[in-house]
Amino acid sequence: MSAASALRVPSSLRVHDDAVRANTAHFAALTGGRLMAVLKADGFGHGSVAASVVESGARSVGVTSVEEALALRAEGVRVPVLSWLNPPDADFEAAIRADVDLAVPGPELLHTVARAARSAGRPARLHLHVDVGMARDGCPPTAWRALCDLARELRATGQVRVVGVMGHMSCADRPGDEQNERERFVFDAALRTARRRGLAPAVAHLAATAATVTGAGAGFDLHRIGAGLFGIDPSGTSSALRPALTLTSHVVSSREAEAGTGVGYGLAHVLPRRTNLALLPIGYGDGLPRAASHRAEVLVHGRRRRVVGLFSMDMVVVDTGDDLVRPGESAVLFGPGEDGEPTVADWARWADTVPHEIVTRIGSRVARVHRTTAASAPGASSAPRPSSAPRASSIPLPSDEAGTLA
Repeated sequence: MSAASALRVPSSLRVHDDAVRANTAHFAALTGGRLMAVLKADGFGHGSVAASVVESGARSVGVTSVEEALALRAEGVRVPVLSWLNPPDADFEAAIRADVDLAVPGPELLHTVARAARSAGRPARLHLHVDVGMARDGCPPTAWRALCDLARELRATGQVRVVGVMGHMSCADRPGDEQNERERFVFDAALRTARRRGLAPAVAHLAATAATVTGAGAGFDLHRIGAGLFGIDPSGTSSALRPALTLTSHVVSSREAEAGTGVGYGLAHVLPRRTNLALLPIGYGDGLPRAASHRAEVLVHGRRRRVVGLFSMDMVVVDTGDDLVRPGESAVLFGPGEDGEPTVADWARWADTVPHEIVTRIGSRVARVHRTTAASAPGASSAPRPSSAPRASSIPLPSDEAGTLA
């Protein structure tokens, strides 16, 4: 790319589709094919990768909103799609007509979905969602029995079919945490309750990426893998995953600067020596975390260089030392790390956040480029299976929770 071309498209986010495919194949093998690919938030900021994950072993797809689910259907996705986070006024009728499964966390939403099913003239396919310990989404254990009873009543009228039960673990990235065992107890008790009330869910799913990698959520029918498809391991224990993004910008101007020169808003950084500065046209308006100011680095001329001064909305300043970098030259903000560039994990550490936030916040001003390289993929046949943690049903449930859910 010429300097002029680089300045016309100053920043780009390269999506490595081969890495997404390799990671998907890895998890398909790891889960014995029980893989739901989670493509919420525009595929964790990676854009349209549904075809790649389905071709690489995902048997179903999960998203948060009905809108995301309908967009996948419009894109041509024909495998089962589950939507699990919706307000009462979501277009449930359209979802039902499009064969989108819906997660239901409580009686009010269940009634709403049933009305939509009557209008659609076909039953809604439901995954009852139980809160196993996060106090976030899902039905509280104290209300679970009533939710199952209502689902049974509505099933008898032909308005709903309960095809799944789901939950989400809070501490699965810490495999030794006792909370994991407790949450498995709650989930298994919820399954028993649903079955005792005549419901026959075909699938039960508790594990997301962290619970799958650590084995904390092993033993159920599906694994919902989102971050892991894109090379992010929340537990930090897997070396099999490949980062799938490279964020690049190009220098728009450069200058020499004397010792004692202040840089950026508030002159929060003062140059300790004479140096060269390069300006990149990318800032927190494009998703760079301002909290990484004074810590972040980028790769320029084959070396990591420090970003100096507070991040601006549209630009950051890089100290290039003795090198006067010309306009149009490339700077890599993050990538797989194979050439010494910073990684998403580095940026998460600099901003005191999680890698998920870094990859999902890159804004629309940054051009997306999907690209496949010839790099080899991890061998699916050699991927290990999740650790065989004991099924919760083999361990007695504490009496207070057993009474709540029974």
